[in-house]
Amino acid sequence: MNKDILICGVGGQGTVLASKIIASAAMEEKKTVHSAETIGMAQRGGSVTSHVRIGESYSPLIPHGSADLLLAFEPGEAVRNIKYLKKDGVVIVNTVPTDPVGASSEDNSYDASVMTDYLLKKCKCIFVNSEEVCKEFGSSKFFNIVILGIATGADVLGVSFDTVQDQLTKRIPQKFLEINKKAFMKGYEIGSNAQI
Repeated sequence: MNKDILICGVGGQGTVLASKIIASAAMEEKKTVHSAETIGMAQRGGSVTSHVRIGESYSPLIPHGSADLLLAFEPGEAVRNIKYLKKDGVVIVNTVPTDPVGASSEDNSYDASVMTDYLLKKCKCIFVNSEEVCKEFGSSKFFNIVILGIATGADVLGVSFDTVQDQLTKRIPQKFLEINKKAFMKGYEIGSNAQI
């Protein structure tokens, strides 16, 4: 089974860790995996895009119109990367925008509902408000693990629940492991109940 997953967001949201967990989980299940990151000015909130290709492929980069799944940590980045999604692909997207660099000094913020309305017209979507879902964890920084749980619960990730859980144990420092496992389970519950 081939599965092409594009993960997008901005620097500091944990997109690279999410891609590494997916790739490692797939390798643990003895699947062939290719992955690559395209990192913009990540230190300054620039775009970060990770390609994870599970199964046989000739390149680590996903061609336009080929991704089965788009995990978007930011709504504007979801719209910017929608060109990668295949016709029947699924988008799981955070509805909370991250203002562009300089937005605090100028009026550069945007209305995320414009982005989510556009996505809803284009593809199958699961919308998640990272601030609401991560409130119990004290920070939206756990959204990268929540979104993995959502994709696993919705059965669109291409790797099993147990294997992802195992990778969390291997990749997350012990002092943060319990809260990340709770974040994963919260996402799994959301994904299991999602209508796509």
